[in-house]
Amino acid sequence: MPTVLRDRGFRYFFYSDEGSPLEPCHVHVSNGDGEAKFWVGDDVTVAYNRGLNRRDLAFAMMVVRAKRSQIERAWHGYFY
Repeated sequence: MPTVLRDRGFRYFFYSDEGSPLEPCHVHVSNGDGEAKFWVGDDVTVAYNRGLNRRDLAFAMMVVRAKRSQIERAWHGYFY
């Protein structure tokens, strides 16, 4: 599971096996309470949330939006 970044107790990462065929660009975010998945494209949207409270989900979304280019580069560098 390649880690893209860590910030304030959150880990932003990909699973090594992201489906066949490969799913579109996205990132998983976890902390001690749960995990969420964000689609990363022209906009950032929540694919699912399992256990993050609203505040943590909003923070993770803010970071994914701010680091979108870095996440996309890491995704393409890892999977292509």
